[in-house]
Amino acid sequence: MRIVPAILTSSPEEFLAFLKKAEEFSPHNQIDITDGEFVPSLSINIAQLESLNYQVKSFIEAHLMVEEPLSWVKPFCEFGAKRIIFHFEIRKDKEEIIREIRKSGLEVGLAINPSTQVKEFSYLVDKVDTILFMSVEPGFYGSKFIPNTLDKIREFKKFWPNKPIGVDGGINLSNLKEVTSLGVDFICVGSAIFKSKDPKKSYQELSSFQR
Repeated sequence: MRIVPAILTSSPEEFLAFLKKAEEFSPHNQIDITDGEFVPSLSINIAQLESLNYQVKSFIEAHLMVEEPLSWVKPFCEFGAKRIIFHFEIRKDKEEIIREIRKSGLEVGLAINPSTQVKEFSYLVDKVDTILFMSVEPGFYGSKFIPNTLDKIREFKKFWPNKPIGVDGGINLSNLKEVTSLGVDFICVGSAIFKSKDPKKSYQELSSFQR
């Protein structure tokens, strides 16, 4: 089980600063993208991502909280990402999106909002590489952890005990033990790392706590 720093910002300068800092201590990092439509907040946009001249040094995944995930596939592929995670709740053909992402040679993940039930997305589980369970309403740093997510993960594990899964949102030292007890493969952490005075120390504390 690993801790994955999650970067969410609308500033290209802050984005690069966060990513460079994270890559000093984490081999796996997540870039959160929001479009102001699927969720109210706005992150960096495609033009800003494409303008960044940076050679990534870690495993990068993009968590797309957007209505049009396919528009981000090429930019992230060129940026150096290895995995695209999109949301089940978007109003698009999910199987087509999975096929198109795979054509780009990237891994595919499916993110699940707190209100979405296991039976709703079960037909897609075997078509993706990982499932990311949201334990907050997506789109903002510092949102409150939703405990019912843990019950959903327990239900999911009964049917797919070996499927790689992650949890994202509102996780810190106070609830980390309960989350790790479920046997998740990775936990995405944003504000508890990047809003701390020492991101590296916070990452190390979270990583060592769950061993």
